[in-house]
Order: sequence, then structure tokens, then C-alpha cells
Amino acid sequence: MSALPTVESMSMLLPFTILAPLVAMLLIVFLPKEETKTIKIVSAMGMLVSLVLSLYAFLTYQWAEGGMQFTLTIPWVPDLGVNLALGVDGLSLPMLLLTNLIGFASIYASWNIDKRVKEFFILLLILIAGVMGTFIARDLFIFFLFYEIVVIPIYIMVVIWGSTKRVTKEYAAMKLTIYLLIGSAFLLVGMVALYLAAGANGNPTFMFDQLAARQDLYSPAFQKVAFALMIIGFGSLISMFPFHSWSPDGYAGAPTAVSMIHAGVLKKIGGYGLIRLGIFVLPVGAKFWAPYIATLAVVSVLYAAFIALAQKDLKYVVGYSSVSHMGYVIIAIAALNPTAVTGAVGMMFAHGVMAALFFSMIGFIYEKSHTRNIADLGGLAHQMPRLAIGFVIAGMASLGLPGTVNFITEFTIFMGVINVFPVHAVLGIAGIIFTAVYILRTIANVLFGPRRSEWDHLTDIRGPELVPLVLFGFVIFFAGIFPNVLLGMIDTGVTSSGLAKVLETVSQAKMGGLF
Repeated sequence: MSALPTVESMSMLLPFTILAPLVAMLLIVFLPKEETKTIKIVSAMGMLVSLVLSLYAFLTYQWAEGGMQFTLTIPWVPDLGVNLALGVDGLSLPMLLLTNLIGFASIYASWNIDKRVKEFFILLLILIAGVMGTFIARDLFIFFLFYEIVVIPIYIMVVIWGSTKRVTKEYAAMKLTIYLLIGSAFLLVGMVALYLAAGANGNPTFMFDQLAARQDLYSPAFQKVAFALMIIGFGSLISMFPFHSWSPDGYAGAPTAVSMIHAGVLKKIGGYGLIRLGIFVLPVGAKFWAPYIATLAVVSVLYAAFIALAQKDLKYVVGYSSVSHMGYVIIAIAALNPTAVTGAVGMMFAHGVMAALFFSMIGFIYEKSHTRNIADLGGLAHQMPRLAIGFVIAGMASLGLPGTVNFITEFTIFMGVINVFPVHAVLGIAGIIFTAVYILRTIANVLFGPRRSEWDHLTDIRGPELVPLVLFGFVIFFAGIFPNVLLGMIDTGVTSSGLAKVLETVSQAKMGGLF
């Protein structure tokens, strides 16, 4: 029997992972639009291949060696220092796997789409590939290119397939896109400034590791200003207060698959970017702005959780809940210690799975009942017991029930934050109380209570519709019961990538004023 391929011989694994949905997309282009079932099957097969490859990368990653693995570097624009450089480590691998889990499930959450099916799945596969690219890019230019690719299909999908309730889908699409583009504009300015500063020695580069290695070229004042630009750029993406208002409206107007990807992985690009680019490359700037970021994070946690209490639309409840949960990620990043950052990446994974399950269940409720108004619903567990199970699992994960992956990641965050920002940590923990209130109340009002005869015509989820429930339910409990599968991988990324050393150094640095 031949030996398994080594990591060194698998440099094409990541290109194949991102190409799988794109090849499926190209096949769909040549299919007749009437072949809707074939289009859906081809989409599912493309995402299955990508999911299997990302899972293979996760399982075969060499923990003892650590660092970037499955790397591929191809010079693209050598004069500008641009390389098609791909690779994953313990920080990016969980995000790649998360993208493929949600991407695969989103195909089945969209199985009943009957309007312009061909165009829908073409755009969906482009969107998923774009998000994947941001997590495997080792070159800042390529990272930004993939990020910009993501914006286009989202706008089109919300406008054409979105739902209109509290806000029009056109308003939601425009607001979402404008916020993302404004954030990317600040990010672009910071990226160009960093590129020029790093290339002052006549050797231009966009490579993350090389940018981080040229710390002597960045003055403290430059780092503080550049990191401020990153806060606005990535903060808008992760929906940090006060750049958050686009997020709930975007969820409400988007079709189910886009809501799943938006909440599940699109926001995580912001958190990942703050770690990969902000802390690694601009640690002095990160140290200076950390107290301000932590304060805004606590505001995000408490304000969004309080607003969620007053929402009557299911998507808005989960939308504001998502803003609140991302506050935990932000405060963990601001703590600037290995434990907190490990918890932040773990929380991004945990929240992504939970939010995608929530939005898939809400999507099925809306598809079958044509309403998301909590007051119109009630007792749905009588007619839809399987959907009720999925809804309850997502709710219990959201409030951090022990045994779910969300519990252990939240616990890790607060263990890392409490010694750095004790007051912020206590206030953040208080947000969990609000979360329990709005989640339990929503579950009670939507699923339980007396049977309502007006919903007796509803059919429970079945067949392809069960895929999100089974897939996400398994991940939530498996990673909750065996947390080292996830947190051990992330911890490897924090230590072997040099991030732990950066965090140790910056924690000892003394900050002056802005200039």
C-alpha cells in the first residue's frame, strides 16, 4: 500500500478546494436553465468536494510542525511584489472548514428556490469561493481582491431573491453594500500605506509574513494611524459599534443562504483580518487602540443584546444577537493575550455554525408560513418537531449551554480577558443574561404553547432540508464535547505562527500619545 501524500506534496490542495465550487459554477453556466434539479445537484457536488478537501486539510495538518502548510506561491506581478500565495495554519484552517460547512449546508437550505435558479446558484458559488479565498490568502493584495469579489454577488442576491418585510430588499442591499465599500475604502488606504512603508527599502511586498517581519520600518505613530484605518475597515465588516447598523437590515433583506454566509463567515473576515493583519503586522497600533476597542466591544455586546429584546422579526432577533456575539470576539482580540485570541477564533467558528443553523431554520419557517413575525407564530413544535429541534439547538448554543462549542469558546474568551479588562469582562458576562432572556422567550413564543390550527397545513423539514440540522447539530455538540479538536488547532496557530511571541512583546510595551 502506498503511503499517504505528505503535506509538502499537497501544494495544490488549497487551489483545488477553491476551484471546486468555481468548476461547478462553470458547469452550471452551460446547463439549460430549465434543468433546475441538475443545477442544484452540481452545486451540491461542487461544495461536497470542497468540504471534503478542507476537512482533509484539517485532519492532516501537522500540529507538531505548525506554521503555514499546504502552501503555494506563484509570482503574479513581481514588480509590485504581488504573489498568488496560498496557505493555512491553525488560525485560518478552522475558518476555511467553517466556510465549507456553511457553504455546503447553504445549498440545501436553498433547495426549494424556484426563481431564476441558475443565476442564484452561480452567484452563491462565486460568493462561497470568494470568502474561502480571504482565509487562505497569504498575500495582502490577494486577500483584498477576494474580499472585493464577495461584495458583488451579495448585492445582486439580496436585490433579486431577498425578502421584504420591515425594510425593502433594495434598501437592505444598498445599505449593506455601502457599509462594506466604505469599510473597504479605509482598509485600502491602510493597505497602500503599509505597502509603501514596507517597501521603503526598495523591496516591495504584500506578503503577510514579510510585512510583519519589517517592524523596524513602521514608526509607532504610523502603526497607530494605520491600525485605526484597519479598525474602521475590519470593524465595519465585523459589525462593531457604531459601524453595525447595516448588519441586521442586511440579514433581514437577504435570502436564507446569504444570511447564513453573511452571519456565518463574512463577518469573520473582519475578526480574522484584525488578528492576521492588525496584531501581527501593527502590534504597537493594536496595543494603543486596545482599550478603546474593548470599550466599543462591550457597547456592542450590551446594546445589541438589549435591542434584540425588543425585536418582533425572527431575523432581527438573530441579527442583533450576532452583533452582540461579535462583541465577545472583539473584546478578546483587544485583550492581546494568547488565551483570549484563541477564544476569539474559536468563538468565530462556534458563532458561525450556530448562526447558520439559526438562519436556516428561520428560512424554512418563512418559506412555509410566509411570516417571520413572532406574534403570528406559536406552537410550531406540534407541526414541525424536527425544525423545532434545530431551532432549540441553535438557541441553546447561542446562550452558551455547556456541552455546546459556544460554551467552551466563551469561557476561554473570558479567561483571557478578565485579567486585562476586568470591568469590561464583567459587563460582557452580563450580556449573557440578556441573551438568555431573548433566546428563551423567542423559543417559547415560536415553538411552544398550545397548538394553533392555522399552522396545521405546515410540513416539517425533510429530505435535503435536514442537511443543515444534521450537519450543524453534529458540529455544535462534537466540538463542544471534544473542544481540543478545535481549540487545540487554534492554539497551535497562535504559538507556532509567532503570534504568541508578538502578544508577549506588545503586552510589555508602554504607550505614549497618538504621535
